[in-house]
Amino acid sequence: MRSNPKPKFHRTLAFRLTLWYAGIFTLISCLTFFSLYLLIESMLQKRVDRSLIQRVDELLSRSEVYDIRVIQQLVTVQAQAAGERKSFIRLLYPTGVVFSSSNMAYWRSISVDRLAVQELFFGADYVFRDIYLPERKESVRVIYGATSDKIVLQIGQSVAADHRILEAFRRHFMGIMPLLILIAAGFGWFMAKRATSGLAAVIGTARRISKDDLEDRVPVRGLGDEIDQLAYTFNQMLDRIRTLVHGMREMSDNIAHDLKSPITHIRGIAEITLSNAQTPSEYEQMAAEAIGACDRLLDMINTMLAISESEAGVGRLNYETINLNQMIKEACELFTPLCEDKKIKLVWTIPADLALYADKRKIQRILANLIDNAIKYTGIDGKVSIAAENPHQNSPHITIRISDTGIGISEKDRPFIFDRFFRCDQSRSEAGTGLGLSLARAFARAHGGDIVVESSNEKGSVFKLTLPIRSAGST
Repeated sequence: MRSNPKPKFHRTLAFRLTLWYAGIFTLISCLTFFSLYLLIESMLQKRVDRSLIQRVDELLSRSEVYDIRVIQQLVTVQAQAAGERKSFIRLLYPTGVVFSSSNMAYWRSISVDRLAVQELFFGADYVFRDIYLPERKESVRVIYGATSDKIVLQIGQSVAADHRILEAFRRHFMGIMPLLILIAAGFGWFMAKRATSGLAAVIGTARRISKDDLEDRVPVRGLGDEIDQLAYTFNQMLDRIRTLVHGMREMSDNIAHDLKSPITHIRGIAEITLSNAQTPSEYEQMAAEAIGACDRLLDMINTMLAISESEAGVGRLNYETINLNQMIKEACELFTPLCEDKKIKLVWTIPADLALYADKRKIQRILANLIDNAIKYTGIDGKVSIAAENPHQNSPHITIRISDTGIGISEKDRPFIFDRFFRCDQSRSEAGTGLGLSLARAFARAHGGDIVVESSNEKGSVFKLTLPIRSAGST
């Protein structure tokens, strides 16, 4: 059988988780950068706009007091104070024609936006424009404002310093981003390896397990996380597999041993008859004995299959509401003739209104096996009692007790009485396959219940059948 190859590095879960960590971190970092970039850009622009509005308002307020010649002098002084390469001021007629300005040698390529002038006279207090000078790779923020006598002010201010701040921010981000991605990838790899370390333990345990060694288990770290839950579930699965494998081995050994006798018996009957029989009646007797042995053999095989299906959880349960009083009464009536033959007293005490939602045929089989077992190992003038405990208000189970005054079960045999084909020393002279108690417990556990026993030598036994209370529709 081909072994499961180790996955390539780029296909491992740790590598994919690392990519996710690094990718998400990069995305968040880029979104953060653009958000900060837009915020800084907006703040710088608002600062420039406040400065331009302040200058316009100052000149407009002066225009209310002084004549145009004084304003022209103020324009020149103000432009010189700000720096002729950092700012310029123009005075315009309503038609957009310049009639006075600061030194425009540095700004000669900037024209008047007549649409902006028109917007002023349509009610706008201020009109802003951004102008890019490709020859100098420089941007200018321009504001238009108008005096009460319709003289238009055009003031421009270089935003090169602000752009240098933004450019430095971009360069810094682009320079540090690769390092941050590497750190994020390293951190992601560390976290991914820690997150998948439990998976490696599960994989390693699964690879070490073979058909001859089912004892290895995945260590549970005790953190209570999903990896611990996976390890716990995997260990439960291994326990179940081990139980099933051991059960299969035991059943195979038992089948090899217990089926050998009836098959040998059938063959012996056939050989003796073929060798010695002389009349048709002798052949008929041989056929009848062979059929009886085959029936017992088939019953044994069917019982083992029923046990295996129930223990594997594949047996289907047909739930219905059962009146326990009626069911136990019918079972006891069925065994009454046998009890009378052995002079055994059979009594039952069952509440009349006790109901159970379960598979009727399987519960009947459980009760029949337990009652038959009690009668089988109870001597003459003994007593077998069946009682059902009416559950308390908060109890989720019904308990049925089958007790007898028979030979009991020794302490050394008690742990094994539910094993298939197991027979105590005292039971060797009794007929049976050794499967009845195994079948009863398998059916009880399939319902979510169980069977336990209390017993001792020569003091009788008490089998307690516990079944969960269910209502219709709860399965």
